[in-house]
Amino acid sequence: MRILWLMPALLGCMAAWAATDPPTVFSEPARLPVLGELPDPFLLRDGGRVSTPAEWERRRVEIREMLLHYAYGTPPPAPDSMSVENETVREAFDGKARVHEFVLRMNGKDGFSMRAGVILPTEGGPKFPVVVAVNPVYGKHNEETARQVIERGYAFAGFDYHDVDNDKDDRSVGIYPFYPESDGGSLVMWAWGAMRVADYLATRGDIDLTKMAVTGHSRCGKAALLAGALDGRFALTVPHASGAGGSGSFRIQPKGAETLDFITRPDRFHYWFSPRLRGFVKKEDRLPFDQHFLKALIAPRALLDVIGLEDLWANPEGTQQTLLAALPVFEFLGAGDKAALWHRDGGHDEEPRDWAALLDYADFVFYSKPRGEPFNRLPFPDAPKPFSWGAPPR
Repeated sequence: MRILWLMPALLGCMAAWAATDPPTVFSEPARLPVLGELPDPFLLRDGGRVSTPAEWERRRVEIREMLLHYAYGTPPPAPDSMSVENETVREAFDGKARVHEFVLRMNGKDGFSMRAGVILPTEGGPKFPVVVAVNPVYGKHNEETARQVIERGYAFAGFDYHDVDNDKDDRSVGIYPFYPESDGGSLVMWAWGAMRVADYLATRGDIDLTKMAVTGHSRCGKAALLAGALDGRFALTVPHASGAGGSGSFRIQPKGAETLDFITRPDRFHYWFSPRLRGFVKKEDRLPFDQHFLKALIAPRALLDVIGLEDLWANPEGTQQTLLAALPVFEFLGAGDKAALWHRDGGHDEEPRDWAALLDYADFVFYSKPRGEPFNRLPFPDAPKPFSWGAPPR
């Protein structure tokens, strides 16, 4: 067993959640104003408007608090220590990669543990860029994807998100008994798991910590987007087919898209979220945010939305519109080229070409390779602009 003592700098952005002011009082949905467009992310809680990047940092904290309160719940704190147990190492892909599988245990022998792993190229380095997936990347079912990532010169890391939350609306197992004070739903707990993988990677000497991406598919795409929004160590966030509560929009609902009502029903996936989110059913126009707020938290780091145009349930049009509504924040922070969308024909499946797009965009973000025309195309060029505000002048 290896003990990894985690210095505060390795614990992500969790410390920024510590309250230094009196707790914010958030209004009930019925007391919030009706908004006829996507809300303005630059509008401060006190009624003023962001005018400088420094003021945006204040607004960033406000947005994070609001999203955690209304939508996702509060995650546990980062652990004080972490140990690696039961590690096995094997070669893969004809000797081109080395697979490390292990258990990460937090806060001592009686603390929470989850299975995790990292696959590293055997050539190149000495430090590798890395893609962190909200998924175990080391099993047979992910073998071809892992090969694709390794052949592009990237390390590939992930964890068994079911160890954190078993996706069965059961708070008696997984992470919950260790942090009973946390009111977070499944999505924020899975995001927390991705951040713990980042903690582990920070203790290795063969990972380039300036070149970490986080990704996930479907419900794991929602969690990956949340992890990227909450943890500044992820230089690139790539949600795939993440839909409602992820990259889609609660307000912009073309035919066939999953609604806030449907996803939060008691017989569906209410437990992924804070129970407060369901209070906005039939009051979506009173939401003080939409998913462009979550995307805006990533700026000025990089964001790539990946969608299939026939995946109507995941709301491709709403994904485009929330990206366009987050773009003014990226532009305000000098990162207008760091928010993009890649689309293809087809549905909800995760395909090799999706991973190729992720790696191409990572090459742009990490190595300044050409961004390329596929990342500049809008799938719905004629969709009406869903907001009237813009970025403050600089």
